[in-house]
Amino acid sequence: MSFEFNSSGLTPELTQVRDQIRKYAEDFGLDFFETVFEMVDHEQINSLAALGGFPVRYPHWRFGMDYDQLSKGYTWGLQKIYEMVINTNPAYAYLMKSNNLVDQKTVIAHVYGHVDFFKNNYWFSKTNRKMLDTMANHSVKIRDYMDRYGQDKVENFIDFCLAIESLIDPYLPFTAPKRAAPRDAETEKPIEPGRIRNDRQYMDHYVNPPEFLEEQKKRLEQEAVKSKKNPAEPQKDILAFLLQFAPLEQWEHDVLSIIRDEAYYFAPQAQTKIMNEGWASYWHSKILTQKALRDSELIDFSDHHAGTMAMQPGRINPYKVGIELFRDIEERWDRGKFGKEYEECDDMVAKAKWDKKLGLGRKKIFEVRKVCNDVTFIDEYLTEEFVERFKLYTYAFNRRTNQYEIADRDFKRVKEKMLFQITNLAQPFIYVADGNFQNKGELLLTHKHQGLDLDVKWARETMRSLGEIWKRPVNVETEVDGQKKVFSYQNGEFAEKFL
Repeated sequence: MSFEFNSSGLTPELTQVRDQIRKYAEDFGLDFFETVFEMVDHEQINSLAALGGFPVRYPHWRFGMDYDQLSKGYTWGLQKIYEMVINTNPAYAYLMKSNNLVDQKTVIAHVYGHVDFFKNNYWFSKTNRKMLDTMANHSVKIRDYMDRYGQDKVENFIDFCLAIESLIDPYLPFTAPKRAAPRDAETEKPIEPGRIRNDRQYMDHYVNPPEFLEEQKKRLEQEAVKSKKNPAEPQKDILAFLLQFAPLEQWEHDVLSIIRDEAYYFAPQAQTKIMNEGWASYWHSKILTQKALRDSELIDFSDHHAGTMAMQPGRINPYKVGIELFRDIEERWDRGKFGKEYEECDDMVAKAKWDKKLGLGRKKIFEVRKVCNDVTFIDEYLTEEFVERFKLYTYAFNRRTNQYEIADRDFKRVKEKMLFQITNLAQPFIYVADGNFQNKGELLLTHKHQGLDLDVKWARETMRSLGEIWKRPVNVETEVDGQKKVFSYQNGEFAEKFL
């Protein structure tokens, strides 16, 4: 599936608006890549959204399904996409032709906030800034494989890859590669395994007693067995393990590699959804209300802005939580409401009136924008006062009253639940434990249980796809109701057993 885009450029009026807002953004200290704006209609923007924002992607039925869903939502008035921006250098952003001038101003300012975040946030520092070209190359390569091996065959394999595309390690790009320990002439001399070097022979009995040597021997034997295990330590990037060890044909290897590359490209956006939308919303609000809006446009802006910021009980609106948390940080650092003195103050009236007039707020939010992701953002800066002010409690649906009601107001539990929802891209922690389980060439995965049982339906679909790629039985060790359990998949059949 592919789409052709013949987007027109900006009108003279919008060009002037863009230039003005870009100048305002720069004056506020935003630092962004060159940003190219294109005008598109609703069909084109739905097509772009279905393709992840890129005008060219490899053909697959999922993109067509997403396009159909977005188009129906627009036709029935259930949803409307106002803007879309791609993390590349230069950045590309799309404006809806049907938007009024106030919406266009809002979107342009919002986009500059996003591009500043893309350029300067640490978690985007490893992403491919030439992804437009990369996506086009991926499309050409997969289309060529479809011509050679048949569209159905290649598309079916893509289905299996997409079912497991979340099984990556988002932190892997930031992990330093392990280096071998330096060796010198001394270490090259043969020494009995486990024995501590001792140049004084008469002390050897005390330095290396027999029981110590026996203990070291057993430890080294265990490590030798462990070193033969593949992988030696549990590995979170399951796609990388499959690329290295699964019995794949060359074209299958290339397709899986493409899916993995694109998964890593999109991972930082999931890791920073609250911060990214909050930062862009903070700046579109600041730029428009202080600089870019005429008095006659303020009501329309406020109406649309309020709609975007609306939040339902029990759901996190990343726009609302993000913008308000940035504002809260700015106010706290302006007034000095942080640090040991403030935290230890038990006078609630004094804390409410606290104002050291430090004026450090703007500097602080730029620092936070640079170093944090959503987990560290919430963990470090969410306060009990913030939760109370915005009623970010835990909610549960009451069938008797047919509405959501507050289930828990405890700050620690509310914060833990929020962090749980955004940690690991909201996916379970799954690791490759053994690529030769029970010496049968089977794949063994382990689920790191964190108080929530594995979704069996999700697990089965994932194991089915893994089995098609690994081409041998797949096992997942997990915990169900506090008891160890293994799910197995082989030749289309599932089995379960408690350990």
